[in-house]
Amino acid sequence: MSDQREQRPQNFETLAIHAGQEPDEATGAVVPPIYQVSTYKQDGVGGLRGGYEYSRSANPTRTALEENLAALDGGRRGLAFASGLAAEDCLLRTLLVPGDHVVIPNDAYGGTFRLISKVVERWGVEWSVADTSDPQAVRDALRPRTKAIWVETPSNPLLGVTDIVALAAVARDAGVRLVVDNTFASPYLQQPLALGADVVVYSTTKYMGGHSDVVGGALVVDDTELGDELAYHQNAMGAVAGPFDSWLVMRGLKTLAVRMDRHSANAGRIAELLAAHDKVTQVYYPGLASHPGHEVAAKQMRSFGGMVSFRVAGGEEAAVEVCNRAKLFTLGESLGGVESLIEHPGRMTHASTAGSLLEVPNDLVRLSVGIESIDDLVADLTQALG
Repeated sequence: MSDQREQRPQNFETLAIHAGQEPDEATGAVVPPIYQVSTYKQDGVGGLRGGYEYSRSANPTRTALEENLAALDGGRRGLAFASGLAAEDCLLRTLLVPGDHVVIPNDAYGGTFRLISKVVERWGVEWSVADTSDPQAVRDALRPRTKAIWVETPSNPLLGVTDIVALAAVARDAGVRLVVDNTFASPYLQQPLALGADVVVYSTTKYMGGHSDVVGGALVVDDTELGDELAYHQNAMGAVAGPFDSWLVMRGLKTLAVRMDRHSANAGRIAELLAAHDKVTQVYYPGLASHPGHEVAAKQMRSFGGMVSFRVAGGEEAAVEVCNRAKLFTLGESLGGVESLIEHPGRMTHASTAGSLLEVPNDLVRLSVGIESIDDLVADLTQALG
């Protein structure tokens, strides 16, 4: 993919609608077509028309999405995958070989932990856990064979905040790659590459798709050589985003900015409600001044996002009951859709961390605050808390 960044407009909202999405040359369609095709007629042996030969290697709809992804994160290369975990798998097997080591956060998505501890470890890769909000703790966790530092900020599900600039300095001094899972923030709220990260990871299933109707993942990098390596592995491993899924993510990205503004505003109100409620013992939301990472989040994020977690007085069963009593907040896994969701991480999304250093509190409830009327959301959560 050519580097067209100098010709791009710089405003996010405009990029989201136009980057990689020029009107179709054949028809003038203002939305990229869904190229539901597996193979392409070649203009003679080895003569590829537009560079397309087989849709695992490249597909015009996926190309449009990948150009859009790169533009939104200020990178040179975007790569779209069949899921967030497919993107992570490709990245890990590109960066690491047997005997290498990766530092992971002490608060991370359960699927990431499962992939590293149950799958990649069997391949001969070692890993260790560090509190990524503490640069010295990360520095102490480095080993001679460390090749990557993996960060989520805000993290899942405890909404921890990592200073990306500070960890980029740690990674640079050690000669390792800094990977930032930016799923909770989205590229609208946070730009990890500009802060020194080497790779940005997304589950595009979440805020980027935004409508709970697609599963996808993405990687974005600014290093051309690394981008080429990742593209080679993407093709070799084959877990690519299909054309319709790519089209759905592009549709979601067009409204990402306006949705994230509403998600953030609603989540801020919910966090304030929870912080004042006598049935809640702790609230995790970077927008609260009481959050230990509030100042860092305010420095590196446009706003504080739509995810809120909290602990319930009365323990695990009380937390489960809150989830069960909610009506407008739908009980379900995943996050980032326009509708509000509620879940119990210990029994649902983070069950794979049980008994590990990443185990989550059993009285924890996680909210994905949607874009409904805040008055209706407040009323539902108030009745669910009792």
